[in-house]
Amino acid sequence: MNAEFIEALDAIERDRGISKDLLLDALETALISAYKRNYSKDSAAIVNARADIDRETGDVKVFASKTVVETVENPLSEISLANAKKINPLYGVGDVVEEEVKPKNFGRIAAQTAKQVIVQRIREAERGMIFDEFVEKENEVLTAIVQRIEKNGVYVELGRTDGFIDGKEIPPEERYEPSERLKVYVLEVRRTSKGPQVLVSRTHPGLVKRLFELEVPEIQSGVVQIKSIAREAGYRTKVAVHSSDARVDAVGSCVGQKGIRVERIVNELRNEKIDIIEWDPDPAMYIAKALSPAKVLMVYVNEEEKAARVVVPDNQLSLAIGRDGQNARLAVKLTGWKIDIKSNSQIEEEISRLEQAEMAAAEQQEI
Repeated sequence: MNAEFIEALDAIERDRGISKDLLLDALETALISAYKRNYSKDSAAIVNARADIDRETGDVKVFASKTVVETVENPLSEISLANAKKINPLYGVGDVVEEEVKPKNFGRIAAQTAKQVIVQRIREAERGMIFDEFVEKENEVLTAIVQRIEKNGVYVELGRTDGFIDGKEIPPEERYEPSERLKVYVLEVRRTSKGPQVLVSRTHPGLVKRLFELEVPEIQSGVVQIKSIAREAGYRTKVAVHSSDARVDAVGSCVGQKGIRVERIVNELRNEKIDIIEWDPDPAMYIAKALSPAKVLMVYVNEEEKAARVVVPDNQLSLAIGRDGQNARLAVKLTGWKIDIKSNSQIEEEISRLEQAEMAAAEQQEI
């Protein structure tokens, strides 16, 4: 240890942001461990040993606490009364003396230990800084580069660290190639023994929300708000938007001139279909819009049960329900309402059956 070593620690503090005192404290602890491991058969006997590194010169001294005795049996833990009095005439039998010890070849051990401690601390500090950087990016969108494709998911590069897309966070139809770039949504950042683990997604509705925020200036400024998103990743997404300024068309802002804004998002999502609808404070109007592109004749709402019955033209029933019920499912997710969809003919049949039942009941009463 010397002044050059201290200068090196100063440089690490400046360049890496790692406290020099933190490194020296860790090194002092490591030196004691090295001393016990290399120079004591009975480590318990020198449990009170300590190392001291001069903060200016880098000089290292090791001190061991020893008990003053008349006759020394264990020189690692005991000191004679005569030698103790050379340190301080006031020492007596039973007192504890801190004596500097100078183990042979300890300089080499100290140098090896210093290297190990500093490398470890730098690694830990860098991991800590990376964790702090990425934990602030949770719920944000990042650009990732595909690195490695495995059965359970895909490993991607995120700049200073790597990320992982679990298989369930990948849309069913998406396939990737090494070195391919794609946008990902940061789900969670975890601390692990190997450093930060960044979990990202391609299926989360937040990915769509953040992509719209990146593409639409009116959303960035707060004039247009995304009220709700319902998504079946890889197939279709419904987005409800609202403008706080009557002069700004919320849907038009998201679509963009000639559809350019939404087209960029659709391309990023590998041609996933996106329906943009205008949010409405009236539940009936909102539900009708949520079932777009189907046309709705009437919406009956039950506020108490938060349920709605929707009537559509006969030729719109399949469109309103959607393939495998997808359009209806997304409308339910988007609005938060239970929705029962009936065609006009089905409603007329129900009314006819009710009327017939009432007539039959009336005739029965007359009899």
